[in-house]
Amino acid sequence: MTEVAIPAVPTANNSRQIATLRHHIQQTIVGQNRLIERLLVALLADGHILLEGLPGLAKTTAVHTLAEGMALSFQRIQFTPDLIPGDITGSDIFLAREGELKFIEGPIFHEIILADEINRAPPKVQSALLEAMQERQVTTTGTTRKLPQIFQVIATQNPLEQEGTYPLPEAQLDRFLMKITLGYPSPEDELEILRRETRKQQQPQGESRPEIISGDDILTARRAVNQIHMDEMLERYIVTLVNATRTPARWWPEAAEWLSYGASPRATLALARSARALAYLRQRDFVEPADIIDLADDVLNHRIGLSFAARAAGVTRKQLISGLLERVPVP
Repeated sequence: MTEVAIPAVPTANNSRQIATLRHHIQQTIVGQNRLIERLLVALLADGHILLEGLPGLAKTTAVHTLAEGMALSFQRIQFTPDLIPGDITGSDIFLAREGELKFIEGPIFHEIILADEINRAPPKVQSALLEAMQERQVTTTGTTRKLPQIFQVIATQNPLEQEGTYPLPEAQLDRFLMKITLGYPSPEDELEILRRETRKQQQPQGESRPEIISGDDILTARRAVNQIHMDEMLERYIVTLVNATRTPARWWPEAAEWLSYGASPRATLALARSARALAYLRQRDFVEPADIIDLADDVLNHRIGLSFAARAAGVTRKQLISGLLERVPVP
């Protein structure tokens, strides 16, 4: 019996493509290196990402630029309070000439979805999006339809505006691999933004940018990420860290009254996947403790609940996670 050789996953070529994609985004986005890195981590880890920040912080521009560099279908959905689920998923339309109903796909049937101002969507629309994000499928009028093999939702929300918004429920937040909170750029970065915008206005319009990476390349890179080695001690560290959000008194007695609920087992899986993706981005074939520590806040902050006592004391999720990271021993 002849043995069939199984080719090794070509990590080097895909790693160069990801590096080129990162450089492509950095040509447009200034001073948001953490955001760019997290977008790539989510892409490699096959997870959705929630971006929270004030208007004008390049959330939408970053997603557009990411999509430009990939040979994937892209769709922006502007969420408003008057949307209905069919506006997202699609619906059956009666065709008079054919005398039959035909399903017309909605914008959710694309590979990269920018869900702009997602917290403006009413609960029914959020529920329709929930199935798509978790099950990678859409059910309408009793029929279930599969979404593309590569399917990623990158959502944005404004933390300040409350009127006309519908806060995302915990079940929906838990479907996001990470939540990234953006701040203002430094004066130096803002000066560079100003200069780049001036140069952009002076360049000819209509020039198309080359696609850097294909869907097959992304799937190959994801397989390589899954092969990144994680030592058993680091696996136990992740489990211990997530469990510390549920039983904080063991590590930090004062924090017991600040947490109303901890992170779910989905957070454990998300942190492990993200750490492998970050190690891949940093061109290593193994996970280090620093990968887990660097991502802990982004993966956990939207998965824990603050109690009234914490809000009254001015304690933030970031402070709680930082405190637990300091107290849980690193392998």
